[in-house]
Amino acid sequence: MLSFPAYNDDPHRISTIIKECEALANENSENKEILRQLLRNIDLTSLNGNDTTATIDNLCDLALNVPGGVAAVCVYPPFAEQVRKRLKGSAIKTAAVAGAFPSGQSPIEIKTSEVAWTVVQGAEEIDMVINRGKMLEGDYQTVSNEIKAIRAACGEAHLKVILETGELHSLATIRRAAEIALMAGAHFIKTSTGKINPAATPEAAVVMCETLKDFYQISNNKAGFKPAGGIQTPKQALLYYFIVKTLLGDEWLSPTWFRIGASKLVKNILEKIN
Repeated sequence: MLSFPAYNDDPHRISTIIKECEALANENSENKEILRQLLRNIDLTSLNGNDTTATIDNLCDLALNVPGGVAAVCVYPPFAEQVRKRLKGSAIKTAAVAGAFPSGQSPIEIKTSEVAWTVVQGAEEIDMVINRGKMLEGDYQTVSNEIKAIRAACGEAHLKVILETGELHSLATIRRAAEIALMAGAHFIKTSTGKINPAATPEAAVVMCETLKDFYQISNNKAGFKPAGGIQTPKQALLYYFIVKTLLGDEWLSPTWFRIGASKLVKNILEKIN
């Protein structure tokens, strides 16, 4: 049975890593090559209660007009079919949140049904969120079982597991949640829904990336990392880019293993490049 090594969550050690990556982000704030790469890592997202057919069409058009394209367009389930059709012929993936997003508070039968329906509608990637209540209660088996059930409901679609790190209270709990998600079959681990504060944080990113590194070492299996929530500026995105580069290496920087969930970041990067 696979077992993760003990984790060093010393705040000073993690702070040192973040400061080094912040320095790299500052040094490369005008690096257009990296900024263009970041565009290809973005899951262009709209998860608003007032999303309409027209706003989602506009989102897809923005994605299609980005030089080199973005990684995916991420929406609520009712828009998955529309997005898949709009993006037809491109390499951009159709992603959708499902499984009682953003609370995760729904019976597993309803979660899996929503996931399966969304895949049938055209979603190639599913972003689910764990049940933080069960996680904080220490009911890790239920958390694991739900991820496994949703992974099965995804079929061929890839599964991104959102930890909602801002509600997990400690780095040790974030580490444990990341371990559970990876062992349960997550293709990606993701920081946040973007619906609470704090959302993505550098501290959570360091813990999650180091967990991914340990997972690869004990299993020889890779999984991806997706920070999301509040990442709007190129400099913020560069910080996460360099956390991934520093802790996991260049091979993890492709859209296969690194995504950024964002709604405003694309336009801000394009303005910077131009």
